[in-house]
Amino acid sequence: MKKIITAAAVFCFALVFSQKNQNYLEIGYASICCGPPSDQPVMSYLKEFKKKNQIKSLEILKQSGLGREGEFALYIGTDYLTKNQKNRLIRGLMATVSNQNQNQSNNKKQSNKGNVNFDSATVVNQSDLMNAKNLTIYKK
Repeated sequence: MKKIITAAAVFCFALVFSQKNQNYLEIGYASICCGPPSDQPVMSYLKEFKKKNQIKSLEILKQSGLGREGEFALYIGTDYLTKNQKNRLIRGLMATVSNQNQNQSNNKKQSNKGNVNFDSATVVNQSDLMNAKNLTIYKK
C-alpha cells in the first residue's frame, strides 16, 4: 500500500511541476485600409533564428479575427530559450519589424497597408491566452 501511495505522490508531483508558466512575445498586425501586412519577414527571421541557434521547435500561436480587415497577432513562446537566445530573438524581431514598417512606408503602393506592432517589454502569459478566441498553432 505504501508503494502505491508513494508512486501516486511522485506522479502527481511530477505532473504539477512539469508544466511551466509559459511566457510569449506578442507581435500585432494592424490594418489601415487594405488588410494587414504580410507575416513573411517575421516568419523568415524566426526560421533563420531557429536554424542558427539549433532550436528543435519554437512555439508560435496565431490569434486571428481581431478586426474587420483580417488583423491578427502572433505569440512566440520564450520559456525554452536561454537568456542570451531570448535577448538575440528580441533584438532580431525589433530590427525585422522596424525594417518591415519602414519598407512599407517607403513603398507608395502599399502605404495604406498597415503596420506591425512589437513591444519587447510586453510579455503575455499563458493564463492570458487561455481565454483568447480564435487562437491556433501557427503552421506554415
